[in-house]
Amino acid sequence: MKITFFSTQSYDKTFFESHNKDFGFEIDFFEVALTEQTVNLAAGAQAVCVFVNDRVNAAVLEKLAALGVIIIALRCAGFNNVDLAAAAKRGLPVVRVPAYSPHAVAEHAVAMMLTLNRKTHKAYNRIREQNFSLAGLLGFDLFGKTVAVIGTGNIGQVFCRIMLGFGCRVLAYDVVEQDALKQAGVTYLPLDDVLPQADVLSLHCPLNEHTKYLVNDKTLGRMKPGAMLINTSRGGLIDTQSVILALKSGHLGALGVDVYEQEESLFFRDLSDHIVTDDVIMRLISFPNVLITAHQGFFTQEALTQIAQVTLGNLKAFTEGKPLTNAVRFIS
Repeated sequence: MKITFFSTQSYDKTFFESHNKDFGFEIDFFEVALTEQTVNLAAGAQAVCVFVNDRVNAAVLEKLAALGVIIIALRCAGFNNVDLAAAAKRGLPVVRVPAYSPHAVAEHAVAMMLTLNRKTHKAYNRIREQNFSLAGLLGFDLFGKTVAVIGTGNIGQVFCRIMLGFGCRVLAYDVVEQDALKQAGVTYLPLDDVLPQADVLSLHCPLNEHTKYLVNDKTLGRMKPGAMLINTSRGGLIDTQSVILALKSGHLGALGVDVYEQEESLFFRDLSDHIVTDDVIMRLISFPNVLITAHQGFFTQEALTQIAQVTLGNLKAFTEGKPLTNAVRFIS
């Protein structure tokens, strides 16, 4: 089987080439994202491998099917960028990596929270300029604080347990409650009861029609003044304009995001010599209490190893006619 990779970075090539030695697929790597304009690069391939910002809409899927592509492989957990109805209509199975190192993303969320709280990024820059003042670097003890977690899937569960280890009171909201977390000390409550109590709110839920703009004017208004918001899940969970207003008013105390709704044109590339025309993210960058990372939560040795192994394993199972345990099902 020949696989065409889109949105390839140097590390993708390194890890996939290393693990492909055990599978023997023919692979073409392309740095460009999959779009209606680049889809023809998949000519001659039976599979395409895509990432979070590739555009796998109905038009792209129609062209892929016409080119002879017979399976779509996501090297990520999220699938909101794929038109599952259109894929099902054309008989194109979609497989993903549902649980690559949940510790990687959960630990990154904790790192963002600690950085914003103790301002270690600012302290680092000060010391390099021989400024040893502590003014403006005041933080708070996490011990005893209330941390709310929205979404307790694989990543949310790990994050909850880390916060319990810090001695935090951990509240959670999810449509599916985890008994093991309850036994560990996590309290599940309705969303409207969780928001006013949270000193820190961390998002770990998928993006769908029910969670789009979960954080908006209304939910922000219910949050405790001065609370911290962390999002390492999907950019579309947050109404960024509402968050900017909450930051400007001082109601939102701090914001840490590893994802951004319009990240497709920004993340995973070096724009240091370019003019960034996205006024929204530039406004976010201007706040001293905002920390932005460019979708690097997954970026660990362990996660990249698992992504490569599971992605190639999904494709091997397909070629051998075995059940696709990591298939994404379309539900009408």
